Amino acid sequence: MRDLVINPRCLPSYKMLKTLSRLKLFSNIKDISQTYNVTGASIRQMTAKVTKKNCPLVAVCQLTSTSDKERNWSVCKHLIQKSKAQGAEMVFLPECFDYVGESRDQSLSMSEDLQGDLVTRYKDLAKSLKIWLSLGGMHQKGPGSDSKRVYNTHIVIDSEGVITGRYHKTHLFDVDIPGKVRLKETDFTIPGATIEPPVATAIGQLGIMTCYDVRFPEISTMLNQQGAQILTYPSAFTVPTGMAHWEVLLRSRAIENQCYVIAAAQTGRHNDKRASYGHAMVVDPWGSVIAQCSDGEGLCLAEIDLGYVQKVRQDMPVQAHRRPDLYQCLQPALDLMEERGDNYKFEEHLIPSSCVFYRSHLSIAFVNRKPVLPGHVLIAPIRCVERYSQLTLCEVSDLSHVSQVVSKVIQREYQGTASTIAIQDGPEAGQTVKHVHLHVLPRKTGDFEKDDDIYDKLEKHDSNDVESKWRTTEGMAIEAGNLRKLFNH
Repeated sequence: MRDLVINPRCLPSYKMLKTLSRLKLFSNIKDISQTYNVTGASIRQMTAKVTKKNCPLVAVCQLTSTSDKERNWSVCKHLIQKSKAQGAEMVFLPECFDYVGESRDQSLSMSEDLQGDLVTRYKDLAKSLKIWLSLGGMHQKGPGSDSKRVYNTHIVIDSEGVITGRYHKTHLFDVDIPGKVRLKETDFTIPGATIEPPVATAIGQLGIMTCYDVRFPEISTMLNQQGAQILTYPSAFTVPTGMAHWEVLLRSRAIENQCYVIAAAQTGRHNDKRASYGHAMVVDPWGSVIAQCSDGEGLCLAEIDLGYVQKVRQDMPVQAHRRPDLYQCLQPALDLMEERGDNYKFEEHLIPSSCVFYRSHLSIAFVNRKPVLPGHVLIAPIRCVERYSQLTLCEVSDLSHVSQVVSKVIQREYQGTASTIAIQDGPEAGQTVKHVHLHVLPRKTGDFEKDDDIYDKLEKHDSNDVESKWRTTEGMAIEAGNLRKLFNH
């Protein structure tokens, strides 16, 4: 297979020329100039201009998975190694990279959990090659209560072999086109219950979705509002729907969100019952297809220029033109009080899940290491952002909503008659942790000599010369556990 096919309907954007230059595919300038009605001199001039920056390279893979898991692993391993040799920092594999079963029973019997042999192999490979991986959809064993179905799980693994992102496919493909295709995912797949926030990767903030999700623009809009710079749709599109809709859907999501879109794909015939469309591709924020796989298994390469994302958004500030007064900001479903076992970054600090008592999709509420008053807690966005002005509209809305919910419960639990909700936005305002956060304190008559003394206390409470000592993680976990119960009723 050839590494790159240019879509002749697309104009030669800077990004396309940049990728071609990086891949050293300018051996025939005349052919390119004739195709796009530009001169070789202008191509060289534009290429020289855009290749000054050092942008990360991604590899997007195209597979024909079968029921032979070892064969599929061997192909994927080879493509990942080839991608690394060509300079890629992150490799994207499609949905069903692990296998495509020939029957429901076979698919169930071959499924694994995230601690299984297959994921372990990919984690070890990522670590040994020092490369990031997007594993676009594996058959993850379902819980004991639903053992006859699986999760379709998209995993992101960092260059140290650690899973940093995990998403269960939410929109399931149930289609029956007489004489053409019948596929009902709900028969064997458990739908996901949450939309995961963007994952911070080596190439930028990555919004992770899977295949059929591309038909639902709400999810990509939500991820964009949460800070996504890149959207990814690993897929196994059917041939009829792929021919009609694949490219136009991907380009639409790129244009409306002003993001890169990366779509690894299955291609060809997997067995007697199933075939996939292929055409794995990368689309830039202007909607141009800058890389695309041809027929068969293989990969294509593209550079991700976050400066270009920023420029497109500055030149056409679509998000700033939204009308929340006419339609509400999209809000993800809450994932409230369940302790997930994760650690959360609070600038350079780590907040254990045991110390978190409330979690929305974008924010966490956690107990304080050195409270000014009993019940003094903190609320912060999950995404690490230094200043309040850097939050997205959805993050601001979510942070406000969580503070309202938490302050009501905290005030009641600690017999307060009022609440102080404060934000220290910048060093001059007393901010010591470079991760924007809210202080929530239950107040009552006489807790300070003067009511406004609270602000002086907040400014000084983190300093080491204050008499109060840091609390232990164990003690904080006990308090968080008690508070968590209050939100479960």
